[in-house]
Amino acid sequence: MIGFVVRSTFWLSLVLLAIPFGGTTEDGRSIGPLEALGAAKAAFGDVISICDRQPDACETGKAALKTIGVRARDASKFAYQVLDDHLDETDPTATGAVRPSRDVGDADEAAQ
Repeated sequence: MIGFVVRSTFWLSLVLLAIPFGGTTEDGRSIGPLEALGAAKAAFGDVISICDRQPDACETGKAALKTIGVRARDASKFAYQVLDDHLDETDPTATGAVRPSRDVGDADEAAQ
């Protein structure tokens, strides 16, 4: 999730920096798209290397993502069970989606 946000921010900033707005910095210097690309690449590399600088933050993030994954899996199992129980209680012929099956004896009587 965090990786998606970082990548999205990275690409959005590249698009915004590549669009020529004709702006200048505070000291009057104009920044071109190639300079902006280099700066964005350096910033992206810095964000990726956070695990080298702060391993505790990465471990906490991994644990949080694992917990979220387990909870999502449990919630989906619960939802599946609720839906399955609900579908078992309903009459499948009530919607007209399933035709009632005939017994073999019924078919013989209908043919006569």
